[in-house]
Amino acid sequence: MTAQTSAPTANRWVRFARKNLPLLAVFAVVLVAVVFVLADRWRRGAFVFGLATLLAAGFRLCLPTERVGLLAVRGQRFDVGALTAVGTAIVWLAVSIDPLGTD
Repeated sequence: MTAQTSAPTANRWVRFARKNLPLLAVFAVVLVAVVFVLADRWRRGAFVFGLATLLAAGFRLCLPTERVGLLAVRGQRFDVGALTAVGTAIVWLAVSIDPLGTD
């Protein structure tokens, strides 16, 4: 009986992962950014976080609305424009901040 009840649950997770694969990929990059920040590499963490935002913009631009899952918030043009602007600003700030004597 356990095999019968676990199969639909596993199937549900596979469907969820397939539908939200772009979101999960962006989330994985955000986790890398968090690891950098926790390792006291906040500039690299901010840079990677900005790249994750630009990756989300790329997914929203290239994939149809039904494939991007939860990355679709508003219309496609608004989402791509907002994510690109925020991602570019974060990357620019991370690159332009003076390292304060660190290498």
